[in-house]
Amino acid sequence: MYNKRKIFRLEFYGKCSLLILLLTTGFSAYSQKTDSDSTRVSHPELEHSPHKATIYSAILPGLGQVYNRKYWKVPIILGGFATLGYFINFNNEVYQTYKKAYSDIIDTDPFTNSYLQLNINPIFFSPENTAQLTSNLSRAKDTWRRNRDLCIIGTVVFYAVNVIDASVDAHFFNFDISDNLTMNWTPGPIICMDKKAIGIQCSFTF
Repeated sequence: MYNKRKIFRLEFYGKCSLLILLLTTGFSAYSQKTDSDSTRVSHPELEHSPHKATIYSAILPGLGQVYNRKYWKVPIILGGFATLGYFINFNNEVYQTYKKAYSDIIDTDPFTNSYLQLNINPIFFSPENTAQLTSNLSRAKDTWRRNRDLCIIGTVVFYAVNVIDASVDAHFFNFDISDNLTMNWTPGPIICMDKKAIGIQCSFTF
């Protein structure tokens, strides 16, 4: 009888010890998990700055788009500036050619005749057609100068668009476009003038 009581007490104490050990281990694991979660939350993400994106894009076109992680826009911006730069240079070279030819034909120096090197019908070089040739060279000079100036204006506009695009993208960088932005509608009861009726309920989730 004594042995049975002793064995019962040992089993009882063993079960209690095991239960206490399990509880303390579980609370310790929960405490570690809570500490880990709080550590993750305590490091918020850096705020995306539209001001920085605008400054970066103003200093170097395309850099603001890189800051906004819109990498696919960089080749478009660089290609646009390269194309505009090419046309500015091309129109300016032709303008300088016609400007020099016009300057040579209106002066009195017979040795300044760069207009003879232009790809023009030789019939216009005759003395009776000199006035018409002079007028044509003047119009050509003004046309190519206007084309060059328009390309320069286009470059300035393209630069402004590049800066505005970076700024707008930065403002919408943290804009939530997930599936949580939804509108759900379900049939439900409606109480109006103390009377119940069946209608449609709309709920917006942000």
